[in-house]
Amino acid sequence: MRPPIPTFSVSRRGRIAIGIVAVLLFLATVANSLVGVFIDWLWFGEVGYRGVFSSILQTRIILILVFGLLMALIIGGNVLIVYLVKPPFRPLSPEQQNLERYRVTLESRKKLAFGGLLALMGLAAGLSAQTNWQAWMLWHNGGDFGVKDPQFGMDISFFAFDYPIYRLILGFAFSAVIFSLLLSVALHYLFGSIRLQTPGPKISNPARRHLTALVFVFIALKAVAYWLDRYGLVYSDRGQVTGASYTDVNASLPAKTILFWIAVVIALFVLASIWLKSARLPGIAFAVLLILSIVINGIYPALVQQITVKPNASDREAKYISRNIAATRSAYGVADAGQGGPVTYGSFSPGKDKTPDTSALVPSNPTVSNIRILDPNQISSTVSAQQQLQNFYGFPNKLDIDRYTLPDPATGQSVTKDYVVAVRELESGNLLGDQTNWINKYTVLTHGYGFVAAPANQDVTNPPYSYTEQNIPQTGPLNIKVPQVYYGELPSDYAVVGAAGTREQDGKDGKDSYGGAGGIKLDSLLTRLAFAAQYKETNFLLNDAVTSPKAKVMIVRDPRERVQKVAPFLKIDGDPYPVVDTDSGRIVWMVDGYTTMATYPYSEKNSLEQMTSDSLTKTSQTAALPNDQVNYIRNSVKATVDAFDGTVKLYKWDDKDPLINAWSKAFKGLLLPRSSMPKALADHVRYPQDLFEVQRYMLEKYHVSDPVQFYNQVDKWTVPSDPVTPSSNQPPYYVLASALSSSANASDENGTAPEFQLTSPMKVNGRPYLAAYVSVDSDPDPSKYGKITVLRLPSDSNVNGPEQVYQAFNANAVISKDISLLSGQGSSILHGNLLTLPIGNSFLYVEPLYVKATTANAYPVLQRVLVDYGGKIGYGVTLAQALANLNDSTVGAGIVNGATSGNGSATPTPTPPTSSPKPGTTPAPPAGDVGAILSQLDAAFANLQNAYKTGDLAKIGEAQAQLQALTKQYLNARAAATPTPVPTLAAATPTPAPAVPTPTPKP
Repeated sequence: MRPPIPTFSVSRRGRIAIGIVAVLLFLATVANSLVGVFIDWLWFGEVGYRGVFSSILQTRIILILVFGLLMALIIGGNVLIVYLVKPPFRPLSPEQQNLERYRVTLESRKKLAFGGLLALMGLAAGLSAQTNWQAWMLWHNGGDFGVKDPQFGMDISFFAFDYPIYRLILGFAFSAVIFSLLLSVALHYLFGSIRLQTPGPKISNPARRHLTALVFVFIALKAVAYWLDRYGLVYSDRGQVTGASYTDVNASLPAKTILFWIAVVIALFVLASIWLKSARLPGIAFAVLLILSIVINGIYPALVQQITVKPNASDREAKYISRNIAATRSAYGVADAGQGGPVTYGSFSPGKDKTPDTSALVPSNPTVSNIRILDPNQISSTVSAQQQLQNFYGFPNKLDIDRYTLPDPATGQSVTKDYVVAVRELESGNLLGDQTNWINKYTVLTHGYGFVAAPANQDVTNPPYSYTEQNIPQTGPLNIKVPQVYYGELPSDYAVVGAAGTREQDGKDGKDSYGGAGGIKLDSLLTRLAFAAQYKETNFLLNDAVTSPKAKVMIVRDPRERVQKVAPFLKIDGDPYPVVDTDSGRIVWMVDGYTTMATYPYSEKNSLEQMTSDSLTKTSQTAALPNDQVNYIRNSVKATVDAFDGTVKLYKWDDKDPLINAWSKAFKGLLLPRSSMPKALADHVRYPQDLFEVQRYMLEKYHVSDPVQFYNQVDKWTVPSDPVTPSSNQPPYYVLASALSSSANASDENGTAPEFQLTSPMKVNGRPYLAAYVSVDSDPDPSKYGKITVLRLPSDSNVNGPEQVYQAFNANAVISKDISLLSGQGSSILHGNLLTLPIGNSFLYVEPLYVKATTANAYPVLQRVLVDYGGKIGYGVTLAQALANLNDSTVGAGIVNGATSGNGSATPTPTPPTSSPKPGTTPAPPAGDVGAILSQLDAAFANLQNAYKTGDLAKIGEAQAQLQALTKQYLNARAAATPTPVPTLAAATPTPAPAVPTPTPKP
């Protein structure tokens, strides 16, 4: 006889204590969740989108209730059936004796046990269902795409909106039936309806009928699953591309149809067995279905693939690859213009003799006059050193590029130029000493101040620092009336503002109290208690700045997070950028939002993070997109976030996108029409970089239209590696340049207005040569915005790509020697972005070269500009000098360091003379005496080095002015002595820079 099972008994006082602890833990968990919900409710009320919050919350609650109750009813109904059909008497046997103690225990607590079980199962089902609230809302509000899939003739909306919901319902039904079946078997065994060790029947008739009915439902659901699997073939990855392949259409599709009918017949047989006395029929039916599924759905398609398709894959799969090409191009927005898409293909020939025509490099060419020499990814610390002004201000690691149309100081005419722009934000990481206490950090140092803009084609790293918009108080032509920046990429978690008697640091010396509309009012004890609990901070209850009647708290201050919270159905671009609304005088953040899905039939599915990965995301200079699998994307929303009061506005930018139309219907009033965006803001919309990276990723393969050629991948392109970080892709670059022409070699060179474009070169797969050049227009005009031009190069052109050009720069004897000199004496070289620009009959590569001292607080200073045009290398202190150097016989002619002799042959850098000219004086050498000017340049350079050692900024400025004047004299002398005319670009390029880094001025 078995020994009795030991039992653990708890006293009545112990049970009460355990219950109290459990209740307290539950209440604490619920309270913490409710605090978050309450703060979200307050926040959505602040931004004016409480309808979004309530709609989402209502949908999720409904899903929890509906699916939770359904699961509880299904399982509860089966438990009730088990209890009702349990045998009144059970045969006496050791098996039943051992089960009796459990039956007695369960009978005494059956309401608590079954009630708790049903509540737990219902809650689990409801919580699982509510995570799919987006799919349910799209299903409820979605409309037609107006496009039919090529296999079933169904509108794409069936796959986008209906198919996912059918799968979710089917999955829920399977879960309910399986849990019911397992629980019913266990309870039938416990209550004696199933007797494994008792002579006679092993299962009672009522129990057999009950379990047979559950098996019938399971097989019926399996039949439905086979039918839905037919439509799921449009996502098959059996072939080389996504979508139903030859084997899927000719083997798997018939197989799943056959299995559907077999499952229906077997389900009917199982149902009929309810009135039979055989308990084996349901098990036999299930086994038959499993075997047939393996043979028909597994082995047969595999044989077709191996015997029929594999030996002739390119021919067999051609039809289905064509479907994939068409669907992928449509889903990713890279369809040909002839098929209603935005992509226009053209050709670019480097010329019959492949000799670069430098006559195209003239200032009247909009591309040449707007060549960018400031790299926004490198000069953040430079701008900080010159424009930080207070230690608690700062700038992001990566600045932004935008264009403005402003009066030219020289002519007075309005000219469009691209600018490096940034917002002077509050940088809490820079706070020191008493600045870090709670009062100063959260109630005094609450915001940034001002906007900085520098012409991208001029040097601001060397004196004179020619910023267009700068300083505190704000100065410049952009008419900024509200320079305060409470919402940006750098602020801390929250700020308490607006309290009476509190003065927030505002600008350099001014102090003021916030009077804007942003922030959540702290006028109730409940609100202050909620924030105290959320941030674990008692000051929300005790500090006078918080309890003041006008006090507010600002939360969710990052523009990306703010837009994401208002529109959680969007994917948010990783690079918001600041814009000055010149009409209102306010600083506004522009944020791009994408609608995506992964259920577009036949479209290639890829990781969003992988497609947008480049050197900027790898170094965290821009935010990476989530690692979600998608096969459809649209830039459907342009959002703005006011930097002063945090106002969020969402504009429906693509009203042809069925997804955004569905969301617009689900959240009425959330999206504003595109036409309502103020013109002063619309003029600054950019084609988003992340979307362009997705599209260029797809164009690597999907520029090929012929399915056989696509299968063989003989014309695949790849994105060049970033020369500075070879393990990462080169990011695309914004440039202000001539419009590309698909019918001409390169671009419009007649002096017409330039276009703001996002560009990227593409190279031949596995080789470093250029294969194509891709550009997309950012003009807000709907007829121009998003138009992609692809210039293909001939396969035999062998035009060097960015990686080769970068290597050529570093391998050049003069340049490498100069780099060694510049990187010595406690300095390091920083390579700027390598721009690729089609001009004339070749490509012009431009790379700025920065030098940064290794001392504390040092910043990059522009020292050289490197250019390559058709294989010819130019190099100079300025862009003008580098372009002029293209016509010299020796690379580096005229460079201050590593200078050349008068006849063009390279000579070693001369030793600085013992005596130097007096700073501020520039002796006038004989006109055209190149040798004399070079000698004085050597002396001036030595004088500048000595000035740097003293640290006297006045002496440094005098020496720089002397060096600048001598450099101009040298260029003029060489131009006069050279029989071949050299293009003069002084009007379009910055003044010459010194040859060594400028020390960091103290804030």
